[in-house]
Amino acid sequence: MQTIHVKTASPQGAERARPGPGRDLSPLLAGAATAVGGTGALLAFTGSDSVLRGPLTMFLLLAVPAAAIAAALRGLDPFGRALASVAGAVVLDMLVAQGMLAVHRWSVSGGLVAVTAFSSLVLLLVPVRRRRGRTASRQGS
Repeated sequence: MQTIHVKTASPQGAERARPGPGRDLSPLLAGAATAVGGTGALLAFTGSDSVLRGPLTMFLLLAVPAAAIAAALRGLDPFGRALASVAGAVVLDMLVAQGMLAVHRWSVSGGLVAVTAFSSLVLLLVPVRRRRGRTASRQGS
């Protein structure tokens, strides 16, 4: 026979996880990612010969579209959301590269601008979609 253990609610005196220093690192990580991406864009647009130009620009090309797509996919579980957003970022980068090669307009700065513009468009359309969804649900009630 198998025993099933059911967890009960903790008593009032039990210690709960409190937000505080060292508990929530997401704003710090977002700021660091923004700084790294901005540095990559700066190095790419200025044509610097720095060793960090390639890795930081690649980080920008993956992180910006991935963050925009992740913001649009709020309903997924965290692992699925991360996987779908990184895959979407790679797909967007490849589509921009293919499009620029097809029209013979390939440039690093042009690719950065195109990827950033598409990502910004996706990121800006997320609140519009949510607002329309809330309005439609209020009208149906």
